Amino acid sequence: MEPTSGSTRRSAHVRAAGYWMATAAVTAELAVGGIWDIARIPQVRDLVTHLGYPPYFLVLLGTWKVLGAIALLVPRRALVKEWAYAGAFYTYTGAVFSHLTTGYALGEVWVLAILTALTALSWALRPPSRRTRRLAVR
Repeated sequence: MEPTSGSTRRSAHVRAAGYWMATAAVTAELAVGGIWDIARIPQVRDLVTHLGYPPYFLVLLGTWKVLGAIALLVPRRALVKEWAYAGAFYTYTGAVFSHLTTGYALGEVWVLAILTALTALSWALRPPSRRTRRLAVR
């Protein structure tokens, strides 16, 4: 049995809403977190130091986070978005691993896991205009 056009439209709206909610959460964290990293606010600097990273790493990481947030929001540029999704995924999973291996601020692991899941959800729900074209394999 084929879905009715009404249920297809409703499904498309739910998918779009899910995409934008996940994307908004990820881009907000990337942008705000990136600005905090670049500014090297004391709380963030102390966290990164306890995790074993040098303070200068924050400027590099923060810059890439802000650029990633911008890339996820601007229209088109699908390949740049793929790189931004990969960078966000590596950032969040790397942070989870860093917290688990050092035992520092383990209460933050669940937040990082949620951000990882939201990044994957945003990527999976992205509309066709934000996807790279697949090459036909012959």
